[in-house]
Amino acid sequence: MRKRFEQQLVIGTIPISEVKINIKSRDSISPFLVALQKIYLTPEYNNRIFCILEEYLVKGKAKTGRLGMNLWQVFVLAQFRLCLGISYDRLHDLANNHKNLRLIMGIEKGFGHLPCEIGYQNIIDNVGLLNDEMVKKLNAIIVEFGHDVFKKKEAEVLRLKTDSFVVESNVHFPTDYNLLWDCARKCLDTVSFFLNKYPDIQGWRKLNNWYSETKSMMRVLGKANSGGKDKEKRVKQAAQQYLQKTRMLADKIAQAQNELPMVDNADLFQLINLERFSILLLKHIDLVDRRLIKGERIPQEEKMFSIFEEYTEWITKGKLHPNVELGKKVAITTDQYNLIVDYLVMDKQADSEIILKVADKIFKKHKVGSWSFDKGFWHSDNWFLLKDHVTKLVMPKKGKRNIAQEAEETDKGFVRLRMKHSAIESNINELEHSGLDRCPDRGFNHFKRYVGLAVCAYNLKRIGKKLLEDQKQAA
Repeated sequence: MRKRFEQQLVIGTIPISEVKINIKSRDSISPFLVALQKIYLTPEYNNRIFCILEEYLVKGKAKTGRLGMNLWQVFVLAQFRLCLGISYDRLHDLANNHKNLRLIMGIEKGFGHLPCEIGYQNIIDNVGLLNDEMVKKLNAIIVEFGHDVFKKKEAEVLRLKTDSFVVESNVHFPTDYNLLWDCARKCLDTVSFFLNKYPDIQGWRKLNNWYSETKSMMRVLGKANSGGKDKEKRVKQAAQQYLQKTRMLADKIAQAQNELPMVDNADLFQLINLERFSILLLKHIDLVDRRLIKGERIPQEEKMFSIFEEYTEWITKGKLHPNVELGKKVAITTDQYNLIVDYLVMDKQADSEIILKVADKIFKKHKVGSWSFDKGFWHSDNWFLLKDHVTKLVMPKKGKRNIAQEAEETDKGFVRLRMKHSAIESNINELEHSGLDRCPDRGFNHFKRYVGLAVCAYNLKRIGKKLLEDQKQAA
C-alpha cells in the first residue's frame, strides 16, 4: 500500500513547509530542494504530479497491506540522483545522512527521536518503478511550473533552440575479437554457475583453462593487430589460433546445453542466457573469420558494439575530440528561460529526421516565436513545415545557397538569433556535468528513463535558482 505522503505527522517530524534552506549556498543541491519544496506547497502542481505517480505506481493495487515508500519520497529520490549524477550507493548514504534532503522528504525528526532509515535495496526497487513515459509527463508539468515561476504570460511566445549530443552507454571500446571474448566469457560464467550448484556435472574439469587460454589468445591477437613487422601474417596466425579455440568452445557449449539440469526457475534463466550468448559466440566467430582471415569488409548493419547494451550505436559527429562516441544521440529543445521543454532519445536517426516529431509535440502545447537549429537539422521539408508556424526560423542551409536564402541568412535578425543559438551548448554542458555524459543503467528502457530524470532534475535546478534569486531580492 502506498500513500502520496504522510498526512498525519509523527511526533518529532518537521513539516516540509517549515524547512529552512540556506539561500546563500552556491551548491546545486540548494536550488533543487527549494524547487521541490515550492512544488510540494503549490496544490495545483502537487496534485498533478501525484496523479501521474498514482496512475503508474498505485493503479489496480489494493489499498490495504504493508506500507511502502510514499510517492513523494520516490519522486524526490529519483530526481535527487540525477541532480548530482551520483550512484545508488551515494544516494543511499545521502538519503540517510543529508539533513536537508531528509527534511524535504519528510522523514527527518528532531532531537531525541529515533531516525527513519531507508534501505539500499528499497531505494533501487522504488526508483526503478519509474518509466520513460511517466517521466515525460512529469517533465511537462515541471516545465509549466517553471514558466509560472519565471512569470511567463500566457500569450508570450517561446524562443526555442534545438541541438543534439551523445549520451554514452556504459560499454568498453568494441572490436570483433574482444566481443568474441565477452561471448566466450559469459558462456563459461553460465557453466560455472551450474558447476557450483551441481558439483556432479562431468566434462568441465579444465574450466579455468578455457578462461585463461581464450583470454590469452585474444590478447595476442590484439597485440599483433597494433602494428610492427609482418603485421598481416602475424594477425592471420593469431586469429586462426583464436578461432580454433573458440570453435572448440562453441561445440562444447552446444553439447552441454542438452546435458545441463533444469530443476528450478534460476536454472531456466541461466539456460536462456547460455543460449543467447552461444548464438552471439557463433556470430562473432563468423565476423572475426570474415574480417581477419578472408579480408572482407563487414557492413555496418551486421556489426555489434556491445553484447550487453545491444542498443549502443557507433556515432561519429565529425569532431576532433572525441572522434567516436558509443551510445545514443539525445535531442533537447530549450526556451528563453533555459528550461528544457522537450527531449528525444534518437534511435538510429539523423538530426534532420526528428524535426517533424519534435515540432508536432511542441506546437500542441506552446506558441513559438523563434526557433533556431544548426546545419545538421536542415532539410527542405523541415524548413517548409516550420516556416508556416514559426515567426522567425533559423535553420542554416547545407551547401550552396540561392539568392533568396543568402538574403535571409544575412538578415540582422537571423544573424542575431544564430549567434544566440550557442547558448544551448552551456545547457548541454550542465546536463553532462550532472551525470548525462555516460549512463550507468542497464537496458534501453532504463537508458531512456535515466535521460528523462536528468532533464527533470536540470529543470528543477533552473527553477530553484530563480526562486533563490527572488528570495534574495525580497530579503
